[in-house]
Amino acid sequence: MTAVTTAVQNTESAPTFKLWKKMQKMPLGGRVGSWLFSQGICFKAPYFRTVRPQIKELRPGLCRVTAPNRRGMHNHIGTYHAIASCNMAEVAAGVMTEATVPPTHRWIPAGMTVEYNAKASKGPVTAVTRLEEIPEFGEEKFDLVVPVDVLDANGIAFVTARITMYISPKKR
Repeated sequence: MTAVTTAVQNTESAPTFKLWKKMQKMPLGGRVGSWLFSQGICFKAPYFRTVRPQIKELRPGLCRVTAPNRRGMHNHIGTYHAIASCNMAEVAAGVMTEATVPPTHRWIPAGMTVEYNAKASKGPVTAVTRLEEIPEFGEEKFDLVVPVDVLDANGIAFVTARITMYISPKKR
């Protein structure tokens, strides 16, 4: 068994990921479960509610979140606001990290770098984070850099972010 296989198996026990899988068995092809799960995330972290995120896909190392491109998220020139984009990036990175880190460990965001690449087109916004490789969660503390693309309705990454998550074992 490879280290990557072991890491993936360890992350399968993350409570958030277990809950996600359970809620995907709800009616309407999991849409009800996805909506309820997203509401729960916003209850735990109320500021996320400002962008009205909907978790669409989640597994260890991957999260895809969508949100409407509504007037309340626009800046003075009528495009999706930079900080709303950062909020979307943090939702995707945080939920993915929560679903990836095993229950033996904890995490907290330690920093974010953001690049504003273009104006967002009209239509919904999607934030996608994908780890190239799931790390091993041992006794050592480490930083996990989570890349996030915030895409417009045309699939163009109008914002890219790198969010550093500080990972450490829970105290026993």
